[in-house]
Amino acid sequence: MTCSSAAAAYSLWTLPADGLRHVYHRRREAVSGGAVHHAGLLLPPASYQPVAALADVLIHALRCLPVAESLVMVECAVSRGDMTLEFLLRRLPGKRNGKARADLEWVDTGADSLLETLARTYFRRAGIRVETQVYLERVGYVDLLLDGWLVVELDGRHHAEWKQVQKDHRRNNESVLQGYTALRYYYSDVVFHPAAMVSQVLQVLSRRL
Repeated sequence: MTCSSAAAAYSLWTLPADGLRHVYHRRREAVSGGAVHHAGLLLPPASYQPVAALADVLIHALRCLPVAESLVMVECAVSRGDMTLEFLLRRLPGKRNGKARADLEWVDTGADSLLETLARTYFRRAGIRVETQVYLERVGYVDLLLDGWLVVELDGRHHAEWKQVQKDHRRNNESVLQGYTALRYYYSDVVFHPAAMVSQVLQVLSRRL
């Protein structure tokens, strides 16, 4: 197993998959239909399970998957210190790896979740100045601060708890009292409707131009 099919073995962040198995086999013809074959391993596979080495998993993902799907896998590994960008870049030479190297340019560190990784990247690709994990007095750390005044908070499943909802509302209120504007987005917004999210943010930012 490799690419997105091996992500769970390394506890990597992932987006909803298409159900296809991503595999490596010495003989391509041995791979049955309904599976995606990946050619070549740079490192020995894991010795304790039928899974490619972490570096090969990430390289295959960068070559195979859309940028959002490969980005969250790579950034998870890099943020944990399990992989470095330099290591991956050295193993992605030449024109055929141009897409993979371009995707690596969006990797950053310090994200607390795949939602933060994705939202930050979508906003930056839209030309918005993004700061991550910014500390505001009496508010605490906010997920993203756009153009120095628009706070964007990203809510996972734990935010459905009532005590957390109350805490989030108080944080939003305090940030507004300090002159910030606050928006809040959920998993479905970031993962399934990113264009609508970015459009809303651009509309809000345009009010101060």
